[in-house]
Amino acid sequence: MAKRLFIFVVLGILIFSVYSIASEKDKKDDLYRQIELFSDALATIKTDYVDEVTPRDLIYGALNGMLSSLDPHSQFMDPDTYNELKVDTEGKFGGLGIEITVKDGLLTVVTPIEDTPAWKAGVKPNDRIIKIGDEITRDMTLTEAVKKLRGPPGEPVNITLLRESEKNILELKIIREIIKIKDIKEAKILEEGIAYIRLLEFRENTSKDMDAVLEKLSKEGMTSLILDLRNNPGGLLDEAVKVTGKFIEKGNLIVYTKGRLASQNLEFVSESNRPILDSPMVVLINEGSASGSEIVAACLKHYKRAILLGTKSFGKGSVQTIIPLSDGSGLRLTTSRYFTPSGEVIHGKGVEPDIIAEESRIGPETKEEVELEKPQYIFEKLEKSDQENKGAQAPDYKSDNQLMRAVDILKAVKIYKLTKTTTGK
Repeated sequence: MAKRLFIFVVLGILIFSVYSIASEKDKKDDLYRQIELFSDALATIKTDYVDEVTPRDLIYGALNGMLSSLDPHSQFMDPDTYNELKVDTEGKFGGLGIEITVKDGLLTVVTPIEDTPAWKAGVKPNDRIIKIGDEITRDMTLTEAVKKLRGPPGEPVNITLLRESEKNILELKIIREIIKIKDIKEAKILEEGIAYIRLLEFRENTSKDMDAVLEKLSKEGMTSLILDLRNNPGGLLDEAVKVTGKFIEKGNLIVYTKGRLASQNLEFVSESNRPILDSPMVVLINEGSASGSEIVAACLKHYKRAILLGTKSFGKGSVQTIIPLSDGSGLRLTTSRYFTPSGEVIHGKGVEPDIIAEESRIGPETKEEVELEKPQYIFEKLEKSDQENKGAQAPDYKSDNQLMRAVDILKAVKIYKLTKTTTGK
């Protein structure tokens, strides 16, 4: 009986192995058939198309289509575009100052970068770019859009925006500038030991910059912290992880990624030897907070290390790998998605704040006046207010509803702690 069972098991394994080999062979045969189909189409276009087309143009066009068919964040980059990406990582380039993506099939603003032409013109997160110049963006790829939005400094570009929240179409003429990106815009004590750090993006030296400003703020008497991640589009994953690790215990899971390959399944844990654990924290987020900033916010929320305040974040939770190709071009390929320590997916969902607080509006009181005056008026008022407040030790909290709420929360935590200490409970 045992011998017969052994024969059945061995036979089952052999059948499964034969099936697996056959299945793999079918996949390879199908791949070869599709490559042959591609080759036939390429040869036909090369010989019969009305105009002569170079092999490079045909292959580049095919690669563009191939990558754009995968997801909005994957793209083929010709050598010029690939070189532009290298310039981006240096934190200086010519353009309008907006992060864009494709959302629901439409070219969408993730966030305007502060103090750039787009920011000053009133561009907002989730604005749909429906026209660049006279060209409708319906079938435009991210690569094509970026090329059209960038150009020599001092030259104008006209864009048409659909702002769905206001059911309004805006036509803006924006002058390109050299965009210099800072990672930390502001770091100071507001009042009563409440520190404030405005983090705009995760770049190559963000973690080191954070170390410097945290040391400075500690010397100035920091007892609690507001970390402002509003309109932070993300950046380098490893830098976001390092920043998060500064506020949770060493060894704690921060984020993990999952892809098709085992090499893409990664876990990122806190490695900071001297994390700040005792200072109460509030993290500010909004619909312009994406990618790396969502990792920070979600992790600190998971460990109850910080109170999240603001509005739901953008929801960009996929990881793109840059792969150089032999002729100087490259691929930006989505290779994995990231998950919070509790296993939640951020992509397409965003991070919900603990306390919902809408951003305050500065400008005309009524909706009719807002539509009449357009967003530029509002931002001119903001700039004027900022200029008036220069030199003051603390900002006018009434001009920033969310920041004011964060300060009040940290004051309440301080009072609660003192009460517990006094009563002994």
